[in-house]
Amino acid sequence: MVFTQNKDKSCVKLLFVLLFILSSVFSGFSQKRYEIYEDYIDTYSRIAVDHMRKYNIPASITLAQGLLESGAGRSEITKRSNNHFGIKCHRDWKGGRIYAKDDTPNDCFRKYRRAEDSFEDHSQFLVTGVRYKFLFNLSPTDYKGWARGLQKSGYATDRAYANKLIKLIEDYELYRFDKGNYERSRAKPGQSSPSQNWKHQPYKTHGLVYVLAVEGDTYEGIAAEFNFKVKDLLKYNEVPKGFPLNEGDIVYFEKKKSRADKPYFEHVVQIGESMHSISQKYGLKVKNLYRMNRKDYEYVPVEGDVLKLR
Repeated sequence: MVFTQNKDKSCVKLLFVLLFILSSVFSGFSQKRYEIYEDYIDTYSRIAVDHMRKYNIPASITLAQGLLESGAGRSEITKRSNNHFGIKCHRDWKGGRIYAKDDTPNDCFRKYRRAEDSFEDHSQFLVTGVRYKFLFNLSPTDYKGWARGLQKSGYATDRAYANKLIKLIEDYELYRFDKGNYERSRAKPGQSSPSQNWKHQPYKTHGLVYVLAVEGDTYEGIAAEFNFKVKDLLKYNEVPKGFPLNEGDIVYFEKKKSRADKPYFEHVVQIGESMHSISQKYGLKVKNLYRMNRKDYEYVPVEGDVLKLR
């Protein structure tokens, strides 16, 4: 069922009001956060933001890679070398080095005097690497595109690498570091905000009313357009305040279901997917997706995994 454009907008708003009244109270889940991860973010977020402004690399990606590759700064390789990104020596490296087991029993890793030097070399590694050139055509707020691109470009051999980065970014809300001056600088003084001109066509799928996000959207802007409460929109889509929207993302106006509709029985995980993005695709509650597949909230979907939907 699709609402036509000539449909009276007041009828659409009335439908949303009725859906809100009939919906039961949302029951979400809380993601456990580790203090050492929070400490790492507090310590290095300033450097990541500075590098985003200088090199156009999303701060969220820098922080997520640092967290993942260094074990929040606690891995033996990082302790011995100040190498936060697992960058190996390669032929052109003329600096310090250490040797440790990785792909082979005696891999060579770059060694730095300070952690800051590792962050700088990481940025230079991406900026000057031919295989990563296409990533700089992406928006600095497109962390999902960057995560997928890094895996496809061979930054790491782990088939779940992109999905691990995305999970870290969303669990620890690292996307908040990607906004700042980048978003504000896009509108010149005196220009109206794009949100004043947003128009969304409501649709219905899986028995749920939704709209598709356009470039520059926020949950707050969509809620205001339809006179809907922001807190309810966030609850129905199972996201915290400030969660970013990308063009084409589904935004539901009612509580998602306990299981997917037929004939959607299974989903094969693709690069760059998270449990949340999969749940949005099928109008399925995140907690139920974890429960049906007997996974805890530490689970990261790996490319090729088959997940039950009902």
